[in-house]
Amino acid sequence: MNFITIFRSFKNKDMLKRIGVIFGIMIVYRFLAHIPVPLGDAGTFKETIQNFLNSTDFGGFINLISGGGLTNFSIIMVGLSPFITASIVIQLMTKAVPKLEELRKDGESGRRKINQWTRLLTIPLAILQSIAFVFILYQQYTATYTAVAVEPTATQWLLAVTAMTAGSIVLMWLGELIAEQGIGNGISMIIFASIISSFPGMVAGIGAALFDTSAGSLSLFGWLTLPVNPTWFYIVLGLGAGVLFVLYCLVKINEAQRIITVNYAKRVHGNSSYGGIKSIMPIKLIAAGVIPVIFAVAFLSLPSFVGQILQSANPGSQFANNLVVWFSAPSANNFAGLTPEWFIYPAAYFVLVVAFTYFYTTIIFNTKEIAENLQKQGGFIEGVRPGAATEKFFSTTMTRLNLFGSVALGLIAMLPFITDYVFIIITGSPIGLALSGTGLLIVVTVALESLRQLNSRALMITYDEYK
Repeated sequence: MNFITIFRSFKNKDMLKRIGVIFGIMIVYRFLAHIPVPLGDAGTFKETIQNFLNSTDFGGFINLISGGGLTNFSIIMVGLSPFITASIVIQLMTKAVPKLEELRKDGESGRRKINQWTRLLTIPLAILQSIAFVFILYQQYTATYTAVAVEPTATQWLLAVTAMTAGSIVLMWLGELIAEQGIGNGISMIIFASIISSFPGMVAGIGAALFDTSAGSLSLFGWLTLPVNPTWFYIVLGLGAGVLFVLYCLVKINEAQRIITVNYAKRVHGNSSYGGIKSIMPIKLIAAGVIPVIFAVAFLSLPSFVGQILQSANPGSQFANNLVVWFSAPSANNFAGLTPEWFIYPAAYFVLVVAFTYFYTTIIFNTKEIAENLQKQGGFIEGVRPGAATEKFFSTTMTRLNLFGSVALGLIAMLPFITDYVFIIITGSPIGLALSGTGLLIVVTVALESLRQLNSRALMITYDEYK
């Protein structure tokens, strides 16, 4: 990464225009996050949503990638989850449907058709998720504010669902506009902006606790008094050191890869010769990205959701109460002591992340297809015969990488629970950080990928300046 080249490229008007367009889109996106859904009183709905977020980790994750749109009860509260779901479904279907697999191999035209189908699938998914969100939140709303709850008309329901669906589709369109600028993936950058938008509020909360001197000030060696809370001063120091260490580990884990050397046989055609060269095939440690975490959170949200439905149907059901207690994400709001039930959700979360990492990696990394393509191109790995032996080599390599990568991804996803456990030991209660390890992983991944693309475009612009 050459930052001098990047700064030099800012002299180019086209580069400044592209960056300006991206920042302008981000401003529009943040503006949309504060337009409320036209249904009932937005203020009381916000309180209802906050209670809903405290009871489920999946709602917190959706709120994270929607940039607080769920908390603000805005028209983009559904966020990009319909598009992400549609992309995952289409990706899985390309492995199961032969015609889609052929279309994927058809080059640029096939890729455009698949992208178009992904957009079309996003629309019904956005409608379904909008209906589900409105229904669940309205049920919570009527249960909390029975005295003021008014049944909306059919027109109001339709208007709310239409506004939320349109908000999700507009976000998808904004992501594609960013992608057209050639500096980063548009959808990823919107999610990136969503996550970092929670930073100012989190920093303000920590700062307010740090400078609250009602419990006393910090005295240094008896001759200097600092206007800060003594306990929070050391907590902030520990958090700062911990964040730097976690960021360092995340960058290393995200960039970690196994380099496999591929040799190409020399071919002679007439008076010309081809091949006879060496190339490399990098395989990432965590090839699946954060998709296993999304799967695990969505899967774990089902038992709690079923438990809430059973509770509404039969309030005295012990089974329903157990489902809600066992599969609710531990947080500062529902902490009732270090009981065995408090560890059920984190343990199940870790196991599912590891399992889904293995599952999704086998979907996106087809060892048989890669081995066949290498054989057709005359490529081979030194000491490994082409064909079945190469396929077995890739399978063994991926299994070993997944062993470490899945555990690392599981520990990253577990960071909020680990942090809460440490604070329970120190202060007696969890801290409840707004940013999760998954959010940090997304931030690091998107930032590094965007910097790479920015550096590539900067090299193209400043190429003529090199001598």
